[in-house]
Amino acid sequence: MSSSFDMYTEFFGLTERPFSLVPDPDFLYWSDAHKRAFNMLEYGLFTHAPITLVTGDVGAGKTTLLQYLLKQIEGDITIGLISNAQGGRGELLRWVMMALSQPVVPGSDYVDLFNQFQMYLIEEYSQGRRVVLIFDEAQNLDREALEELRMYTNINTNKDELLQLVLVGQPELRDIVRQPGLEQFCQRIAANVHLSAMTVDTVTDYIKHRMKVAGAGRDMFTDEAIGLIARSARGIPRLVNQLADFSLVYASSEEQEVVTADMVRNVLRDGLFMSNVLFLEKT
Repeated sequence: MSSSFDMYTEFFGLTERPFSLVPDPDFLYWSDAHKRAFNMLEYGLFTHAPITLVTGDVGAGKTTLLQYLLKQIEGDITIGLISNAQGGRGELLRWVMMALSQPVVPGSDYVDLFNQFQMYLIEEYSQGRRVVLIFDEAQNLDREALEELRMYTNINTNKDELLQLVLVGQPELRDIVRQPGLEQFCQRIAANVHLSAMTVDTVTDYIKHRMKVAGAGRDMFTDEAIGLIARSARGIPRLVNQLADFSLVYASSEEQEVVTADMVRNVLRDGLFMSNVLFLEKT
């Protein structure tokens, strides 16, 4: 039995769903904000910035941007990706070693772990590679963990740093790193960028881009529908995807070839769109 999503892709002649919630770098739309963020990520990597900071609201496209970056990384960079790391300093170091695919001897104390980590960085450097640790959802790191990360960046040769950090998180991460006692951490942030919400014009281009990538040969959303989607989703890509996706389902179920503002309103009224700041225009 075909799902509603299968039926709408067939109805609209699409090759795949244009608004899946799963991050997909093939659908990445280069808004001005995303271009700036990617340029800053590249700047941080290639200038050997000790710490690079990337923030944005939930669903702003941070993970998609990271995945695109990872596809561009060449063999002289070793990447360790850590998501939702928590715990004390010994636990944090275990997360790091696991991300780098390094075995950890059960029962190892912190000194042993740190020595193993340091020797790994030196070995990578001797092979012409540098190590970059990317922490996703970094707003979950506490002050002790952030100070521990700063200490990692002190591992260096006489002229080259052996480790770079990229911290990616929600907007509150910027406030967290400004806390008293983290001044030295802030001083090591050499590159930082915030992914802001999309404007209505950007959402228009974003929707058209994703529809085109999915195989659409024409516009399938009215300007009024896009405007309502943009405002209801607050310009956040993940919420735009969710609302646009449901709107296509509604349009195909009514056998309408164009999504109108009324269809978007129906999705909002039926409670399918679970934005935490949901609003419905008065009609």
